[in-house]
Amino acid sequence: MPDAPAPKVKGPASYFPSIEKTYGQPIEHWLSVLRAAGGLKHMELVNLLKTEHKLGHGHANALVAHHLASSRS
Repeated sequence: MPDAPAPKVKGPASYFPSIEKTYGQPIEHWLSVLRAAGGLKHMELVNLLKTEHKLGHGHANALVAHHLASSRS
């Protein structure tokens, strides 16, 4: 019996392969940047990634959404 196809990644994590390829850093690097930033709000974290690390808005937003969802659970 053939293996079932892997489930399609949804939500913010669907951006992760593109983020790693585009910026040359593993996702854990970006999550550590967000953890080090402390208790900033969502858009403050997005703006940090955009201005200090030159990430695009969609990639920064996906990382922040994942980071905040993970820190709540």
